[in-house]
Amino acid sequence: MNTQKIKNRWLIAASAVGIHISIGSVYAYSVMTNPVKAIFDVDGSVVKWAFKIAILLLGLSAAFLGRWVEKVGPKVSGTTAGIFYGIGILGSGLAVQLASLPLFYLCYGVIGGIGLGLGYITPVSTLVKWFPDRRGLATGMAIMGFGFAALIFGPIMQSLFDAVGVANAFYILGVVYMLIILLSARYIERPPEDYMPKGFQPREGKTVKADMANIDASEALKTTRFYYIWLMMFINIACGIAIISAASPMMQEKLNYSPMEAAAIVGLIGVFNGLGRILWSSLSDYLGRANTYIVFFVFQVLAFYFLPKITMELSFLVILFTVITMYGGGFATLPAFLGDLFGTKQLGAIHGLVLTAWALAGVVGPTIYDMVKSTTGSLDTTLAVFAGLFLVAFVVAMFMKREVTNAYKKLNKGISFA
Repeated sequence: MNTQKIKNRWLIAASAVGIHISIGSVYAYSVMTNPVKAIFDVDGSVVKWAFKIAILLLGLSAAFLGRWVEKVGPKVSGTTAGIFYGIGILGSGLAVQLASLPLFYLCYGVIGGIGLGLGYITPVSTLVKWFPDRRGLATGMAIMGFGFAALIFGPIMQSLFDAVGVANAFYILGVVYMLIILLSARYIERPPEDYMPKGFQPREGKTVKADMANIDASEALKTTRFYYIWLMMFINIACGIAIISAASPMMQEKLNYSPMEAAAIVGLIGVFNGLGRILWSSLSDYLGRANTYIVFFVFQVLAFYFLPKITMELSFLVILFTVITMYGGGFATLPAFLGDLFGTKQLGAIHGLVLTAWALAGVVGPTIYDMVKSTTGSLDTTLAVFAGLFLVAFVVAMFMKREVTNAYKKLNKGISFA
């Protein structure tokens, strides 16, 4: 019998949050756009390509390195993530010092992006195994850190830029991120086989529901449910990123906000993005994962269609912020849903493959928004297009609901997967 002391799963969760808060600083990229573009003497859109490359590499590295993450374990992959992300930020400082834009793309976009992908999937696949009773809550805690990171590091970045200069700010941030991730990775590890929380007492008639399957990534790719969840995530992310990227001008157009007032709303969007990650993923433990996504899509079909028609400020903001919670909630509920659908055998690898939807949606969503808006000049028409996409997502979610319900019936559980 293994007498090795089992680590505290809540400290494992705290370690996961540490990794995600560090890599989630990528969401504060807009803070560095103006200082960096002044160094390189280029337009802001040119500098933003480093962010786009980083998100692209996040999705690609998560997909292609997912199996490696499962093989070596979270300690090694988390350490590797810290080294890559830290070097990426430190190298960005060198690129600024040398005024080399290609080096900035390489360091922040490629090297940092690989660190992002590894750091993103490492803790969540581990947490699902530590919290078989509360998968949604556990993954929500970590991914909430990713959502809140901009709120924490945005002001710190700006203060450092003002106090020590752009290059030195990158050097300091690179060291800070690397240390936080490396220290977090030292504690995080997989639980023992068939781990259950100490003292877990299921309520009468309730048990931890068995997974639909326990398969590897190659087998998952042969199932229809993989493509259902990929498409659901792609649409939720594409539409969410589109509205986030256009939030400031939308506020100015619809509510006559000043640029400063609109910027304040953008800051609040970060708050609701983070809150939605813990809120919806926790609720999914009770509502059920499929039902949670159905709620997302039904609400957002209506929200995107009616939002441009609303002139009342409070109603507009309540609907907008609710949409943002669902954008974040989709990310946080995903790992727990994947555990339900495919088991934990290669959860990190499967999660990485689904995150290719993020890499693609990050480009497609804002591009569709800009093309339709510039062609029609109408916010109503633009958001109606996204409402139509959510209608497609709703149909796919209903197919997913039927798929998992039938699968559980075949497992003779006698219950419907809610």
